[in-house]
Amino acid sequence: MEQVNNNVANEYNEDNIRTLEWNKHIRLRPGMYIGKLGDGSQSDDGIYVLIKEVIDNSIDEYVMGFGKMIDIRIDAEAREVTIKDQGRGIPLGKLKEASSVLNTGAKYDSKAFKKSVGLNGVGIKAVNALSSKFVVSAVRDGEKRSIEYSGGEVISDESFSGVNEKNGTTVSFIADTDIFGEYGYKMEYVEAMLRNYTYLNTGLTLQLNGTKMSSKNGLLDLLNENIGEDALYEPIHINGDDIEVAMTHGTGYGESYYSFVNGQHTTQGGTHQAAFREAVVKVVRDFYRKDFDAADIRSSIIAAISIKVEEPVFESQTKTKLGSKDMAPEGGVSVRSFVLDFLKEKLDNYLHKHPATAEVLLKKIVEAEKERKAISGIQKKAREFAKKASLHNKKLRDCRLHFSDNKEGAEQSMIFITEGDSASGSITKSRNVTTQAVFSLRGKPLNTYGLTKKVIYENEEFNLLQAALNIEDGIEGLRYNKIIIATDADVDGMHIRLLLLTFFLQFFPEVVRAGHVYILQTPLFRVRNKKETIYCYNESERDKAAKKTGAGTEITRFKGLGEISPDEFRGFIGENIKLEKVRMGGSDSLHDMLEFYMGKNTMYRQDFIVDNLRISE
Repeated sequence: MEQVNNNVANEYNEDNIRTLEWNKHIRLRPGMYIGKLGDGSQSDDGIYVLIKEVIDNSIDEYVMGFGKMIDIRIDAEAREVTIKDQGRGIPLGKLKEASSVLNTGAKYDSKAFKKSVGLNGVGIKAVNALSSKFVVSAVRDGEKRSIEYSGGEVISDESFSGVNEKNGTTVSFIADTDIFGEYGYKMEYVEAMLRNYTYLNTGLTLQLNGTKMSSKNGLLDLLNENIGEDALYEPIHINGDDIEVAMTHGTGYGESYYSFVNGQHTTQGGTHQAAFREAVVKVVRDFYRKDFDAADIRSSIIAAISIKVEEPVFESQTKTKLGSKDMAPEGGVSVRSFVLDFLKEKLDNYLHKHPATAEVLLKKIVEAEKERKAISGIQKKAREFAKKASLHNKKLRDCRLHFSDNKEGAEQSMIFITEGDSASGSITKSRNVTTQAVFSLRGKPLNTYGLTKKVIYENEEFNLLQAALNIEDGIEGLRYNKIIIATDADVDGMHIRLLLLTFFLQFFPEVVRAGHVYILQTPLFRVRNKKETIYCYNESERDKAAKKTGAGTEITRFKGLGEISPDEFRGFIGENIKLEKVRMGGSDSLHDMLEFYMGKNTMYRQDFIVDNLRISE
């Protein structure tokens, strides 16, 4: 039996109990306030959450009827972000409290802000604490106050009278490199965030570095600009008090949703999205007076829903999933009933008034039903096989935490899809068994372009992969937040990557649209001397590293993942993992894209290759 060291045990006393200042707690535990940190390479990295927290306040001003323009400027070189609105301006006497005292804000008073996003009294306080420089200025009727902070500590506090400026609030900040490391902004992520704001706030203009963005048709614009494939019918667009819906069906498989609550993009869905999925099925069944299978009705649906509720309850500080069941704290109509009642009236009316749309929708449902029934036999056998195989699945080395568990840390769960024993072996030996799983392919997977979903059940690997991810019936039960394709950086590796992407885009486009699919970036070169080792991801980095290490430098070119030792690999899939998120551009037609890359070897593709071929000297 292990002996307890009484001297150590007795060291626990009053001196061990500490109270941290608000800013020091945020800096010590930033994940509690903004999710993960990151270096700006991913759209959910903390530096973008900081921008969002500031803009949310300006959006809430617009929603309350004040200020139709928000100006955002990002100096990429200086890493400085400036956001200026034309709202009422934070009351000058409370400017310091509003920017530096937790649990302080007007959002607790429903008279000032009825249906806002920022309800927790954190918001810009977190931005303040996590910035090396943070300046907040407010103008109200010719009076101005400006406070500068560093790491949450006041540097200066000045007031001015008789200023010739419009009312509003301006926030300028530089995210602290001591917290975030060497980060950088990807403007495409910022633009996507701002475009979502415009879709949800018609009449509002957002200006990013001089470029204006706005939307006239709300969620209809969102759907038309982001469908990425030919819609079977003109999108249905319906509005009501505190709710807006746009929907259509595509030509592929799966379900894709863009859902929002009080202007917040709820990327993980929640109560309102679940209610929408249920409502669509109920309305369609009642309209056609036929008990269609829910999967046939929702197959290839692409929809957007936005609702506004008082005091929404989100499942995390980053507000990506709605947990609210009631519209108001005092027993209001449930979110589910609100969405159901709205669609029961509005969607039903739309289908009655647009018989051509109703006819196309019916045809789509019937086709989905025929395909489902045609593969039902093989599907049953494949499910039974997958169930048995899951007990002794040699292809899958599972982890302990899963995204669908809704447990603390489950958002960190990921699965690496690799090819061959050597690659999967390196990752398996170096992975974090709590959050990282590995699925090993046997050679190149099948090219699924142009094939029906039947191939998933006929192909052992695809069937087991589908079962491992738990996405057969949608992504609600997805077991891993990140699906990471990890292949060698050679021609064969690129081909396998394309084949896997084709599989997901063909049959499960929703996992791509929802931002769950990534490409693992691993170093191509190791440059080292006796004192230092540098890993490089391209030739430019290699040459720079070789110059730094000087004489006696050894340069190793990694041809495959299996050549990287487990000890080295641990550094590439750990805290500093480099991932490239797979994104679908709104202007891209999914059908055309897959046809070009994975279809028959057309002259068009051959001409493209010849025209863009570059021979290195």
